[in-house]
Amino acid sequence: MWVVKLGGSLNLDPALPDWLELIAAQGGGRVILVPGGGGFADEVRRHQRHWGHDDLAAHNMAVLAMCQSGLMLQALLATRHPALGRVLRPVRGEAELRPVLCQGQVAVWLPFELLREQPEPPLTGWDSSADTLALRLALRLHAERLVLVKSCAVPLPPLDLDALSAAGVLDRAFPQAARGAPFPIELISRHEPERLRAGLCGLLA
Repeated sequence: MWVVKLGGSLNLDPALPDWLELIAAQGGGRVILVPGGGGFADEVRRHQRHWGHDDLAAHNMAVLAMCQSGLMLQALLATRHPALGRVLRPVRGEAELRPVLCQGQVAVWLPFELLREQPEPPLTGWDSSADTLALRLALRLHAERLVLVKSCAVPLPPLDLDALSAAGVLDRAFPQAARGAPFPIELISRHEPERLRAGLCGLLA
C-alpha cells in the first residue's frame, strides 16, 4: 500500500485531471490519496493573519481545507471521467482505509479525525503541513512507500530532507518525523507523472 500526497498547489493546475486519472487507473487497491489544503488552506492563513486567532483554530480549519480538497478531487474526476471517478472513494476515518483498498478502489483520506479540542504540538501548528500528516499516516499504516507530488522542481534521491525543509519544499516538522522511516520517501514534480506510473506498475525498485 502506498500513500500518495497530492500537493494542494495543484488544485488549480491544468495537470490536475491527468494526475487524478493516473492515480485512479493505476492505484486501485493500492493507493491512499492524501489531499493538500491548497487555496483553501491559504485562506485559513490569510484569515489568521487578519484576525490573529490561535493556531488550534487554524489547525482545525486547515484540516477541513484538506477535506474540501479531497471532496473536490473526487468530484472533478467523476465529472470528467465517471468510470474512473467511481474508483476514488472519500474516506473519513483511518479504520475505513484498508477496506476501501480491498474493494479495489483508491481511498481519498478526509482527515476529520485530526480535528482537536486542545493544542497538541507539533500537530496543531503550522510546522506540520499535509506533508507531515501524510507521513504520519504512512507510518501508522505501515505503508510500503510515501510519495509527495509537488508543483515545484524536486531533486532526485538521495533526498536531503533538512535542506528541502529549509527551502520550504517540505514543512519544518517533516525531517524529524521522517527519521528512521521504514519505507522510501519520494518527491515527484508535477511534470513527472511517468515516475509515479512506473512505480505503480512495478518498474521502480
